[in-house]
Parts: sequence; C-alpha cells; structure tokens
Amino acid sequence: MSDNISAEQLRLLIERVERLEEEKKGLSDDIKDVYAEAKSTGFDVKTMRTIVRLRGMEKHHREEAEHLLETYKQALGI
Repeated sequence: MSDNISAEQLRLLIERVERLEEEKKGLSDDIKDVYAEAKSTGFDVKTMRTIVRLRGMEKHHREEAEHLLETYKQALGI
C-alpha cells in the first residue's frame, strides 16, 4: 500500500515540476521579448540587464559590489 502512495506522490510532484518548468520557459521567452523590444527602441540591453541585477540586490550588497568594482578599477588604472 505505501508503495502505491509513494509512487502517486512522486508522480504528482514530478508533474508539478514539469508544469513549473513550462511556466518558467514561458516567462523566459517573455523576458527575452522585452529585451528585444528595448533593443529595437535603442536601449542598451547589456546595461539594462546590469541594472536589473543591481536592483535585485540588497542595498548593502549593491554598495559593497560597487565599492569593490571601484577599488579594482583604481588598482588597474581604469
């Protein structure tokens, strides 16, 4: 009996993952379309991706990353 329950539970979990993977692919395609639209209107997509990444960071992590970048740039004379 427990083998049937475990098998059913496993099947349901796998189906949930499969549905979520499909949703993730759809969202990924939507994001790609937005970046393509931005590029077609003259925005720099690489810079936009950087801004999105930075906005997703907590403030203190972002400040630390910016400080390290500035330190490395100064060390290299950039």
